[in-house]
Amino acid sequence: MDMTESFRRDGEYEQHASASVHPEWPPPPAYQPTTRTEDTPRRKRARGPLALLAAVALVAAAVGGGSAYAVQELTGSDTVAAGTTTTSVVPAAKKGDIAAIAEAVSPSIVEISATSNSGESTGSGVIITSDGEIITNNHVISGASSIKVTTSDGKEYSAEVVGTDSGKDLALIKLADASGLQAASLGDSDGVQVGDTVVAIGSPEGLTGTVTSGIVSALDRDVTVSTGEGRQQQQQGGGGWPFEFGGQEFNGDTGSSTTTYKALQTDASLNPGNSGGALIDMNGDIIGINSAMYSSASASSDAGSVGLGFAIPVNTVKSDLAKLRSGSQN
Repeated sequence: MDMTESFRRDGEYEQHASASVHPEWPPPPAYQPTTRTEDTPRRKRARGPLALLAAVALVAAAVGGGSAYAVQELTGSDTVAAGTTTTSVVPAAKKGDIAAIAEAVSPSIVEISATSNSGESTGSGVIITSDGEIITNNHVISGASSIKVTTSDGKEYSAEVVGTDSGKDLALIKLADASGLQAASLGDSDGVQVGDTVVAIGSPEGLTGTVTSGIVSALDRDVTVSTGEGRQQQQQGGGGWPFEFGGQEFNGDTGSSTTTYKALQTDASLNPGNSGGALIDMNGDIIGINSAMYSSASASSDAGSVGLGFAIPVNTVKSDLAKLRSGSQN
């Protein structure tokens, strides 16, 4: 599995593999609103963890820009836009239109460049407030001494880390002197079903604003990966990230510093650089944060999409926001 983040040393990209989910509601109307069958939320079918049978050795590559990695996951003046089954993100006449979804949501997706002693990594992020709060993967910004963010209109901002949660591979960063940004609408990942059409937006290999589409191919995949601490050691040692999936270890021993989370699986193309970007439903709501991909390449440097990508469910993100905003660093 490759994480969606990349590193660049001496002008070249290096890939690393790593081992190894409420706002107050307004008072009800005085009358019973008319509902349509198509707007009725779908129940998620209970599914247990599934083992992936691989015919070849798999390399975990983070979907950060430029290189591959192994897998690793409210308050204030602005509020997070929470999606519902009825959304205004995409006009009703354009619901399910991938071009319309891309046009509507792309302004809420950013490219992140993080610089550390190990080099430069590139990933993606999702704007959740108009004053510049952004959700991304912890592995995108772990160990960074400086962070630069570029929005879809080409504007560049500096950013600071607000909070991190390596156990869920999530991080919250905040742009300096930002206002008037377009916040994404966060949907409900509990309503996602296998076969649902989805769109992914991010910056694979530094190609800002790349849009791909596919379906949700599985739910509740158990993914075990190294935490940020393990990753820093791997980078300094020049080796690939170890990871574990389905009870099997790939690319070396995973070590003792690992974390496991349940992910949405998608066949929408994800490549290094997509880490931290958005997985979007046909309403234009964010249902997951893209975090990892599998590759059949024998080396992480050769990693590419084979239709096995993984995203952290957005409900995991929403449940973790208060902790991230509190400044927790773990």
